[in-house]
Amino acid sequence: MKAVVMAGGEGSRLRPLTARVPKPLAPVLNVPIMEHIIVLLKQHGITDIVVTLHYLADEIEGYFGDGSEWGVRLFYSVEDTPLGTAGSVKQAEEHLKDDTFLIISGDALTDLDITKAIAYHRKKEAMATIVLSHVPNPLEFGVVITDDEGRIRRFLEKPSWGEVFSDTVNTGMYILEPSVFDYMEMGGNYDWSQNIFPQILAEEKALFGYVMEDYWCDVGNLNQYREAQYTVLDGRTKIQIQGTEHAGVWVGEGAKIAPDAHVSAPSMIGKNVTIKSGAVVGPYAVIGDQGIIEEGAVVHRSVLWDNVYVGSGCNLTACTICSHVVLQSDCNVQEGAVIGERCRIERESTIRTQIKLWPDKNIEAGSTVTMSLIWGQKWLGALFRDLGVSGIANIEITPDFATKLGASYGAYLKQGASVITARDSGLPARMIKRAIISGLMSVGCDVLDMRSMPLPIARHTLRGSAASGGVYVRVSPHNPRLLLIEFLDKDGIYLSKAAERKVETIFFREDFGRADIEHIGNLEFSSRSVEQYHEDYARHIKSEAIVERHFKVVADFTYGRVAGVFPAVLGRLGCDVIALNAYVDAAKAPKTQNERLALLPNLAQIVQTLRADLGVMFENDGERLTLVDETGHIIEGDDLLAIYSVMVARSKPRAHVAVPVTAPSGIEHLVALHGGTVLRTKTDVRSLMAATTAQDKRSPAADFAGDGAGGFIFSEFQPAFDSMFAFGKMLEMLATSNLTLGELVGQVPASHVLRTSVKCPWEMKGRIMREITREAESSGAVEMIDGIKVHSDRGWALVLPDASDPYFHVYSESDNPDDARLLMESYVQRIESLRE
Repeated sequence: MKAVVMAGGEGSRLRPLTARVPKPLAPVLNVPIMEHIIVLLKQHGITDIVVTLHYLADEIEGYFGDGSEWGVRLFYSVEDTPLGTAGSVKQAEEHLKDDTFLIISGDALTDLDITKAIAYHRKKEAMATIVLSHVPNPLEFGVVITDDEGRIRRFLEKPSWGEVFSDTVNTGMYILEPSVFDYMEMGGNYDWSQNIFPQILAEEKALFGYVMEDYWCDVGNLNQYREAQYTVLDGRTKIQIQGTEHAGVWVGEGAKIAPDAHVSAPSMIGKNVTIKSGAVVGPYAVIGDQGIIEEGAVVHRSVLWDNVYVGSGCNLTACTICSHVVLQSDCNVQEGAVIGERCRIERESTIRTQIKLWPDKNIEAGSTVTMSLIWGQKWLGALFRDLGVSGIANIEITPDFATKLGASYGAYLKQGASVITARDSGLPARMIKRAIISGLMSVGCDVLDMRSMPLPIARHTLRGSAASGGVYVRVSPHNPRLLLIEFLDKDGIYLSKAAERKVETIFFREDFGRADIEHIGNLEFSSRSVEQYHEDYARHIKSEAIVERHFKVVADFTYGRVAGVFPAVLGRLGCDVIALNAYVDAAKAPKTQNERLALLPNLAQIVQTLRADLGVMFENDGERLTLVDETGHIIEGDDLLAIYSVMVARSKPRAHVAVPVTAPSGIEHLVALHGGTVLRTKTDVRSLMAATTAQDKRSPAADFAGDGAGGFIFSEFQPAFDSMFAFGKMLEMLATSNLTLGELVGQVPASHVLRTSVKCPWEMKGRIMREITREAESSGAVEMIDGIKVHSDRGWALVLPDASDPYFHVYSESDNPDDARLLMESYVQRIESLRE
């Protein structure tokens, strides 16, 4: 007699276990499910076996080969396209047409007495016998109703409770005569329960049901996958367990268990497993081959596949861990969690109940994972990085993630708070902003939505409103694949670190209460934000001087929302404006540095050709700008920062100017010539904003702050980057000084600041900084505002560890570019030598 093992299914309900492994190869007690079936068939004398394959067919063929290792002969029938449960067997007819044959599932677990079932089939002289089983919940199966003689009278495929007339279900195991092939044509798609058996029943042929008294589980979901292993460990089946039994604990060859480790029955320990001192394993634990359980770790009711590393102090409860997973020390994996192959869970992380991680994910140290991670590469230990919460659009930053994040922010602000929301012009930002609004409203916050709006106007509106906070969603200015969600306080600046930690805690603990239906937040849309911005803008600019100068300006709006807001302002200032790329098109807006650089030569050429006074490019949702003087010379970076600093010092007595520690050292001298002072800050945007609001009471609020990337803050207007106001102030300063931009550029000496990045593993950053600090303190003057800045006769160098990525940034400045490069390279080489 021959058998057919059905092994073509995807096992989608078992994902992520089956993301890379076909369900028949998913291990139960460290043995693939299908191997248990092959062993069962061999025990009952069936050695010629046809295996039908479709999903990951090569994996199954590669594991079982010709079957000789198990004393059977295997023949494979591969479906290029699914043919149905019966059509796939029809494809293998040439191997089965001579005698009665058995069909059995390769991804269900059973200890069926096959010999007894075949005897029943033959006694009844049946054309087909369906093996039946009693189950507590028949809704997910096909219910079969038989008469007293066992003849099948009725089928009900996956009935509702109103149709459940029996708890006897179809197990997918059949004993058949070759005559069943007459009901099918080769290559057709047929299903036994839907097509073939109903036809046999209609023709009143001999169709019987055999009710098994043995164990059967279709392993249809992740809970059943674990529970099936508990059942076998309990000894309630005749399924064999590999290894040597010691009081209810099966131990594989080569396993090493420390004398003071505690292993509770029933459990199974695979081959070459190491369980170290103080570890607690079991009951109902299955440890795959070559696993390592470190000191003090606890593994309870959990299934671990091969080559899993469990660090010291970890606690695993009723979870499933796939092959080659690394769990660093003190991790907590809660009930029902599933971790896919080759994931890396860094120290002190928590994987919450029922969370699923797809293969190859990296969970950063200290993380609490509260949402399943499918597409993204990693879960960050902290939600907030640099400017806000960022991640790959629609992969890491998804609508469900955003809804939960909005609810967390709303819970921090409290029910009844009002929040202003806005976004850039792209579709990803619109989708995520709407999800955030839903989350805010769900916890009782009212929302005033500005739709698509430049970020400076959103900040300005927030400052002038009674709102408790704001949210802005846009494509990250540093990476076009990332979406950035920025959270603002009532003054329009970023939330404090303390506030961010509170929002983060609420997010990870899911500690937000849903509002009662009568207290769900209200949604309204802003109507006068632009007009209010124009009015306030006019109050802070010396319009008369600009109007008299009658500037001719070429403005490149880079397809952004500034194009719909700022031309009217320039018109009121008496400017003759030539607008470029002055309509909103998110697809055309420059998203990378190369795309941005590609636009600048055109701007410069048009300024020259039309003999304009100056040109300007607005970037990053109205936050940053680049200028072009009347000769077509492009002014950006540190040169532009120096020019703005000088102009502010000229126009405002005793001006306070804030610049990052990376800015050229000549700025102090230039500002001091006009009676001003310079404050050095950290390199991040938050620190510049803080400098203009006097959050540090030891220093006065800066009148102006800027960085080397075209971002400028004038505190008299608002403590945030605003390229529209910054450009207006440039026009004002040029008008009142009666200078051209080119003349101003000529008065500012060139600077030679260089920058590069060096890759470095996270765990080595601290040691490298310690060594560089020790060496620097013994060799010259040192500043530690941000990173370590070392001054020498040749200039200065700054070594700055990146806050978000495994990199060091190295800056240097000298009187000439060659010396600056040599200085920078010396620190790069030192970092690389310490890294090895």
